[in-house]
Parts: sequence; C-alpha cells; structure tokens
Amino acid sequence: MGMMGGASPYVTGAPFSAVQVVQTQESLMDGNTITKKYQTNLARDGQGRVRTEETISGRPGSGEAAHTIVTILDYVAQTRYVLDSKTMTAYQAPLRTPVGMGGARTGERSLVPRVGRNGQDNSPNIARTTLSPQVVNGVLASGTNHVETIPAGQIGNERPIQISRQAWVSNELKVPVQIRSSDPRFGVTVMELTNIVMAEPNGSLFVVPAGYTVKQGRGGPGLGGAVFGGSGAGLQERGPRPAKP
Repeated sequence: MGMMGGASPYVTGAPFSAVQVVQTQESLMDGNTITKKYQTNLARDGQGRVRTEETISGRPGSGEAAHTIVTILDYVAQTRYVLDSKTMTAYQAPLRTPVGMGGARTGERSLVPRVGRNGQDNSPNIARTTLSPQVVNGVLASGTNHVETIPAGQIGNERPIQISRQAWVSNELKVPVQIRSSDPRFGVTVMELTNIVMAEPNGSLFVVPAGYTVKQGRGGPGLGGAVFGGSGAGLQERGPRPAKP
C-alpha cells in the first residue's frame, strides 16, 4: 500500500535495512474507531539501490491467497522492477536519473511531506518549528513540526481546524524514521521505521530472482505501490489528505 507515491533523495554510501510500520486510526461519528496497520520491509545498498517488500492480502471473502510485491529501484542500471510473486512476473521500466547526489528527482515530492496545501510553507496559516535533534528508533534524527490552521468558514467549517505533522529524519540515512500526522477530519497516522540495521544488505535483494519472467511495463493496478518504492524511492507518509482551498 503506497503512502503518497513520492520520491526520496537518491542517497549513496548509507546502506541500511529496516521495517516500516504505518498505523492509521480514524474515529467515526458514532464513536466507533477504524484502525489499520501496514508493514513494509525496506533495504537500500551503498550504491543507492532501493528495495521494498510487502505482503498483499486477498480481498475479504474472495478466497484469494496473500502474495508478495517487491519493488526494486536500480539507479545504477536506471531500471525499475516490480516483482509479483503471484504470477512470478518481473515488470521492467526505465527509471529516471536523480538530479545530483542526495537531490530529489525532478517533478517528484521531497523526502519529508509538507503539511501546507500545495506545499505553501510560507502561508500565514502554517507554523513550522525546528526541533532539537534526538535519538528516535535507535538513530540520531532531526525533527520538524508543522501546524496548519484552516480558518473558520474556509471549507464550511464552523471553527478553525488544526492539522499537525511531526517528522523525524535520520541525519545519517536521510530517511524519515518517525512521522506523526493528526487531522480531525481524517484521524491520526503514525509511521515508525523499526529494526534499523546500518549495514550493507545482501546484493541478491536488488536483482530479479531466477524463475521470474521479465516483461516491459510498470505492472498492473496495485503493483509497485510500496511505501519506500512505487514511483519513487521515498519514505512518505500514508496520512490524512491535504485541505482543499
């Protein structure tokens, strides 16, 4: 399940593996609560190649077995693969080269999602605070806190609405290790990057396994939408939708 489908900076020389856990909680008007949890295995090697792996469950009552979707972003070969274990098919597509080391790719979102509508952080309705560095999930991270206020009446709201988002990004890995977003319209979303291992992953994780049929194309619906992969390499937040103007 993709969060926002954005991209992270292309980072080399900072290999790691981890498990990303995203939990969403939505409170209904009748007092009921809907809680969902998603988990994705992540890996990035020293060359900057990225792999995400998640298990897709069958639709309730469909009898469909769960299967694994893997996305590989090979910046060295400028190729993107989506591996579908259900059909033993690897979908291959070109991968655009990032603009410079550590820079976000053209036309795609940056590493840390913005709270402001249309990314307008300079809006008078948005307060941004830089937090003191601290250890989060075992790594040193820098934090930012955004609070956006939707004025009363702007979207038919009787009173002002506050949307908050706090993100902690690893100084060494350049990826978010914790993001918490709260929007009274949609609920609370929390992302945690857990089980972080700062070591070179096995190189076999970044190549198409034997037995897979390689086809050209990005894959069908629901393929390649992993949190750290999909259309980019970003650890983006699966969070509340932005306010409409």
